[in-house]
Amino acid sequence: MNREAIIPNHLHKGDLPTGLTFVGDIAVDTEAMGLQTNRDRLCVVQLTDGQGDVHIVQITKGQTDAPNLKALLEDAERTKLFHFARFDLAILKHYLGIQVAPVYCTKIASRLCRTYTERHGFKEICKELIGQDISKMQQSSDWGAEELLPEQLDYAAADVLYLHQLRDALNVRLAREDRMELALLTMACLPVRAELDLAGWAEIDIFAHS
Repeated sequence: MNREAIIPNHLHKGDLPTGLTFVGDIAVDTEAMGLQTNRDRLCVVQLTDGQGDVHIVQITKGQTDAPNLKALLEDAERTKLFHFARFDLAILKHYLGIQVAPVYCTKIASRLCRTYTERHGFKEICKELIGQDISKMQQSSDWGAEELLPEQLDYAAADVLYLHQLRDALNVRLAREDRMELALLTMACLPVRAELDLAGWAEIDIFAHS
């Protein structure tokens, strides 16, 4: 028998329920059938406002709209926190037409302030910065399944549960190294970077000399 999910989460089919409220900035992640946006469909969007509970939206095959989710993620008054936002922004735009902004990316922040290492994965920065050991066992599981397992829901929840704490820890280091302004300017470009990926320039550095 499968155990119950150990991280407080709420599973919703197709969209967030009408009337659900969030406080402040929102941590967001997505799960898909793979890493090729044009091939591998979006399956799950998970969110939290950092107050403890995680809301998980299961996206059905062929679904092209989620009005409540769209309204939340396009709210200009809330910063949306991601780890490797480039992928999430592209897949949310491609499958649900959501143009997420403004954005904070913990991977970019890590690359700008943790220049003593090349290890900028979510698991690594959680361990170093906030002392959380994150399991990645469900990373390659079948997110397109009709019924998600408690283990999958735990994994999805953990991927957003600590993003507020990570942002705070990374901001301390960015400020210490005088790179906060550079980080914010870089993150402001992420929606354009995602558009370039979708338009066919994912592997091409358009700023390169040749």
